[in-house]
Amino acid sequence: MRSCMRSHDGRGHPRPHRRPAALAAALVAALASALLATGCETEAPGTPAKKFTTVRFTLGRHGGIQIDGASRDAVTPAGSHTVSAGRAHRFTRPDGRLLVVLRHWPETQAQWASRGRAPRLLEPPEQSPVETGYLVDTTDWVRAGLDGHPLQWLRDDTIRVDTTGDTTDALTRLTLSGPHGGRSGQPVPPPGDRECAKPARVVLPEVTPGAAVTDVLTRLRALCLDVQYASLPGNDRPGSVQRVYVPVAGHPAASAFLPPFDGTAPADRMPGDSIPTDPSRPATLVVTR
Repeated sequence: MRSCMRSHDGRGHPRPHRRPAALAAALVAALASALLATGCETEAPGTPAKKFTTVRFTLGRHGGIQIDGASRDAVTPAGSHTVSAGRAHRFTRPDGRLLVVLRHWPETQAQWASRGRAPRLLEPPEQSPVETGYLVDTTDWVRAGLDGHPLQWLRDDTIRVDTTGDTTDALTRLTLSGPHGGRSGQPVPPPGDRECAKPARVVLPEVTPGAAVTDVLTRLRALCLDVQYASLPGNDRPGSVQRVYVPVAGHPAASAFLPPFDGTAPADRMPGDSIPTDPSRPATLVVTR
């Protein structure tokens, strides 16, 4: 690391004799001028770290993730991984960090061509989705919002957003923002891996279209379910719950959907029924965009 100070190399004209006090004052003035000229800044001992304010993740169905906001320097990439059959990749989340996982489809050939990349000649008939992770150093509680609608407060937790079920070309925006109005804590605490074991079976709860996200999320986390978010257009109030999908074990990619569609829900997947769950697949809470 290059120092901002340079020692005198002994060259140049001899300096005139000065008294010690005058010499000290001159050295201080010279050092201050040098720091201003070179752009170096001094930081007082014990200066608190820069507070987290806002970070926004913007992505489409096929990725193309953009990160902006005043605290974007607090974001560190955690890698991208192909997943299958709705399963979630096990990202490593260090203590004191927030993990953001964005689920999307791979880039299409048209996107590759538009970016000047060579198109892939052979592609499987059915592509597998990709999960891209980011670690965020928030230092405190932050509020997560999806497409401008609040979800929950987070700290030392994981939040997942799934865009693979969207049939539109609309962009999805996940925003993390610092506490507002001095509010501390969050209404829905994270389950915690040590305190809440993933269940083998759960009793499907009642879910009403248009319900508040916080209310439904509280019920899902009381069942110790991992939850990811998605947003879709709908007729309900924007920012409210549209539907919930709970993974069913033994059936790849199969889920129980709440509330059930009229006349289409299997007899053993109605509210109040007990179903086997797949701990490797998160439940999906769909928010009306």
